[in-house]
Amino acid sequence: MTTDLLASATPTITYAPPEGVFTYIWVLIALPLIGAAVLLSFGRRTDSWGHYLATALPIGSFILAIMMWLGLLARPSEDRGIIQHLWDWVFVGNFTANVGLQIDQLSLTFVLLITGVGSLIHIYSIGYMKDDPKRRLFFAYLNLFVAAMLLLVLADNYLLLYVGWEGVGLASYLLIGFWQYKPSAAVAAKKAFVVNRVGDFGLSVAIMAIFVSFGTVTFPEVFAQAGESSEGTLTWIGLLLLLAACGKSAQFPLQSWLLDAMEGPTPVSALIHAATMVTAGVYLIARSNPIFDGAPTAQTVVIAIGAITLIFGAIIGLAKDEIKKVLAGSTMSQIGYMVLAAGLGPIGYVFAIFHLVNHGFFKANMFLGAGSVMHSFNNQENMRRFGGIRTVMVVTYITFAAGWLAIMGVPPFSGFYSKDKIIEAAFDHSWAAGLAAMIGAGITAFYMTRLFTMTFLGKKRWTDDVHPHESPPVMTIPLILLGIASLASGFLLAWNGAIEKWLEPVVGFQHPEPPIPIPVISGATLALVILGAVLAYQQYRREVPLTAPTSVSPLTVAARKDLYGDAFNEAVFMRPGQYLTRALVWFDNRSIDGAVVAMGSATAGLSNRLRKWQTGYSRSYALSMLAGAFLLFVALLVVRL
Repeated sequence: MTTDLLASATPTITYAPPEGVFTYIWVLIALPLIGAAVLLSFGRRTDSWGHYLATALPIGSFILAIMMWLGLLARPSEDRGIIQHLWDWVFVGNFTANVGLQIDQLSLTFVLLITGVGSLIHIYSIGYMKDDPKRRLFFAYLNLFVAAMLLLVLADNYLLLYVGWEGVGLASYLLIGFWQYKPSAAVAAKKAFVVNRVGDFGLSVAIMAIFVSFGTVTFPEVFAQAGESSEGTLTWIGLLLLLAACGKSAQFPLQSWLLDAMEGPTPVSALIHAATMVTAGVYLIARSNPIFDGAPTAQTVVIAIGAITLIFGAIIGLAKDEIKKVLAGSTMSQIGYMVLAAGLGPIGYVFAIFHLVNHGFFKANMFLGAGSVMHSFNNQENMRRFGGIRTVMVVTYITFAAGWLAIMGVPPFSGFYSKDKIIEAAFDHSWAAGLAAMIGAGITAFYMTRLFTMTFLGKKRWTDDVHPHESPPVMTIPLILLGIASLASGFLLAWNGAIEKWLEPVVGFQHPEPPIPIPVISGATLALVILGAVLAYQQYRREVPLTAPTSVSPLTVAARKDLYGDAFNEAVFMRPGQYLTRALVWFDNRSIDGAVVAMGSATAGLSNRLRKWQTGYSRSYALSMLAGAFLLFVALLVVRL
């Protein structure tokens, strides 16, 4: 690598105190937090208007974020970092942590995505949750989630990020289990909460290790010292941060919660499992880029986890018949692309965030489109009972088609610009990573075309109780806007290297140099995508059985069972945990409690025997005294002899 390339791969941003519009960074979080507080505090008195307030406040945060984006554009690219110190927080020995917020190109990208897509999902939810008796509570939880996610990406230190991290976990638990009267929803919420605790443990230990190693948890101070730390220290910290990312971003081996999380209302799937929460792990890795850049081993593990997960999720998506679960497997796979790219270092950080933004648009578009279909089909999810919807749900059909083409990477839709860049960067690293990413693109084209064909094309397979119709404007307008973004965001962000120039000062950037020409990679990838799409269309455009075939390959059986992720967790973690717990209970009952009970029983038995000496007769006591004196006399006599 030349000196120029090394320089361009190194973050160069500097941070300054806030001024002007940046003195209101805290308002970005405060607005949705106020909405959650009002709706939760005033209860049913807000039923008639609470959802409007809850929708207006994230829109306010989005408008403020746009003003800050314009403010950053007016500054030189290296001087776009702002840190706002709010108050001193923790003082324990020589450990200090402040409540401080940080705006730069990376955090503002996430703020715009969270508030922009989040606002559209709030608007959509007004129609989708119209008849739900607890709509006010649902919007309170949505606001709480947005506030927690904004805190996560705006925090200027790892400890405050952890507060937002846990807040997101709480809000997701409440939203996934919102329809808790359904046992499946309650179980899914608990599963998501428990699995994420594993990742959260990794983050908490990582924060402790960061403080022990650097004496601080504030981002600029940690990253300034990272280059002087040993590779071993950075590797352990990087692996712990990766464990945290695997939990939040549903990456192997902590991916099992994501498909069950589809039990929540569909807007939850769009907000949490497409555009925001599941991208938190990618943000954590990209934000911690100086740590990972100094830990090649950790980066290799990140690449491996991303490659495994992108194939893992794609295979699961092939075999599911529930529309939301296909999209959930797709989310797992697409986040795998982002994690793989983030593991590539300066070659991939920008492309990971680029694909993350595009994915936020087209996947939220498709989740909301799936919700529109389900809303019209009495909440049915089975694609084998859809078909022929394009003629009765034209807006949903066209907007969903934009997301379908975008996720496959068909030019000029958004996914083409970002996914192809990740594949090129993967080939720059190794043939294995590049081929995994390319094969994943072909599988994605197959299962997404299967979903699109079974849902919108072919013959009608509706049940007698459904009468499909287009959703109301409050639901279709967000679909139209997200459909436009699915088409245009990739081109706009890639035009003249805009996304690269925007993020380079924060995460660094190095152009990939794959071993084969880039046009060959793009052509081969597009050929695989077309092949996958054609095969799926040919297979599902005519007759689709109303029930899933029982005579299938072992791989299909495994995919239907989520590649035995739950079975693995049960065999390796749950059952041994149960046996260990039972053994400890037995040991406690027989040894610890047994010893205590034995001492009590011995004392009681001795007391029962001694009690017989207490007769109440003075002659008995006198005889006892005489006997005692005699024994004492005998003892003294023996001693003298």
